[in-house]
Amino acid sequence: MNFLTIFWNLVIESAPWLLVGYLLAGIIKQVIPSSWVEKQLAEPGFVSIVKGAFIGAPLPLCSCGVIPTALAIRKAGASKGATSSFLVATPETGVDSISFSYAVLGPIFALMRPIGALVSAIITGMLVNSFDKEEVISETSSSQSVSCCSNKQQEQKDVAPLTQRFIGAFKYGYGQMITDTAKWLVIGLVAAAVITALVPQSFFLQWGNGLVAMIIMVIVGLPMYICATASTPVAAGLLFAGISPGAALVFMLTGPATNIATMGVIKEQLGTRSLIAYLAGVIGAAIACGLILNELYQVFAWPLQISMSEHEAFPLWRQLAAVVLVGLIARVWVQPLFSKKETQPVTAEQI
Repeated sequence: MNFLTIFWNLVIESAPWLLVGYLLAGIIKQVIPSSWVEKQLAEPGFVSIVKGAFIGAPLPLCSCGVIPTALAIRKAGASKGATSSFLVATPETGVDSISFSYAVLGPIFALMRPIGALVSAIITGMLVNSFDKEEVISETSSSQSVSCCSNKQQEQKDVAPLTQRFIGAFKYGYGQMITDTAKWLVIGLVAAAVITALVPQSFFLQWGNGLVAMIIMVIVGLPMYICATASTPVAAGLLFAGISPGAALVFMLTGPATNIATMGVIKEQLGTRSLIAYLAGVIGAAIACGLILNELYQVFAWPLQISMSEHEAFPLWRQLAAVVLVGLIARVWVQPLFSKKETQPVTAEQI
């Protein structure tokens, strides 16, 4: 497939989850009180990190769809460690990807995937909290600028009727949050399409089993956009071609949890030190889980259970979701152009 076809397929694949993620971000902003989020996730200790992992793990959001939700949680008062834990656990696993893993890869991968995701998320959150000490973020300081997270807006939403809250969630999720993430989302999808188009699958297979193959999976998976569900058939193809189960698991953990969009948002919102700790946690935990899985397969002589089938054409509703997403992203850059034209002063010659 050529670049444009791959890019459009990625947009179709990600669009429903992104739209759900943006709506969840709006709901979190409008419905869930920031005091509750602070109580659950704001403390820089171990408990909030574990909560972030277990809250995020069952949510059916991809690596880009989780970004707006995580930003809303962070702006509501979550600690850096808890936010990072949520960012790792949510895209690495989910109810949909677990069931798909059971169907395509068998019960062992269906069990190891959520375990690996939770371990990876907790380790990453601990590293972020240790490596990048949390600064106290007060809503009063951020409310000095006209932003989406001021105290006055939060006080108003507490007394607003349900219908108004839902409208506010819609506007916030599909307005402010898309504005905040559009640039990195587009960059990430373009980079993923380039890698998919230029790097042949045979490149992976020449490295065989062991640690080298896992490192290659990390290098390829880091910038690539791929959701947990979409990574499952890719891992099945790699296993079918001869790569080790551990290396396939490394790809399934690093691919969904890291991409250029996610790394860009983390650097911008949490800082460079948090980004380094985030990558170290995801990569280290994924390789450790891969090595353990390889050892388990050897010790217990487990057989590989791979069931591969070709993808059917995308249904119409997914294509419509992609069109809606493209329109919302395009609005971020097109709307200011019309605003500038409307605000241009009228010259004497024009009069």
